Amino acid sequence: MISNFDHVTLAVTNLEEAIRFFGLLGFELARSVVISGEAMDEYMGASGLEADHVTLVIPEAHPRQEVQLLRYHRPPVAVDEGSGNLLRTGFNHVCFRVPNLDLVLDALAEAGVKPRNEPMVFQDRKLVFLNGPSNVVVELAEWLSSPGESA
Repeated sequence: MISNFDHVTLAVTNLEEAIRFFGLLGFELARSVVISGEAMDEYMGASGLEADHVTLVIPEAHPRQEVQLLRYHRPPVAVDEGSGNLLRTGFNHVCFRVPNLDLVLDALAEAGVKPRNEPMVFQDRKLVFLNGPSNVVVELAEWLSSPGESA
């Protein structure tokens, strides 16, 4: 069965802004390639695919944790107008654990990133939502007690 989370892949329209955003959260560039060709077309289920594929990692995280970014060159992609709306089915948001939410929010504010809401405490965590690249919702969570313990 599953041993751990491996990666999340986000399709974005502005690759540089996405790299900058995740860099503010501590992710670093690990690899950047262009994907295309018959094998990739078959795997992705899209004919004539060509896209930048960027892998960002949390340094020294064990196990390795990745955010993968795709920026399509072809075929044209539709912008998901529902992205960012938490009141729909499908992908809702991705959450990353942080050691001190207030310090992270201060650093993000200095870089011009504003939270979607005021932080709240829920189920042993202090939480906040951010608008990420291509309006994907990113949540940050500070555990107030060790996972499995009650506060």
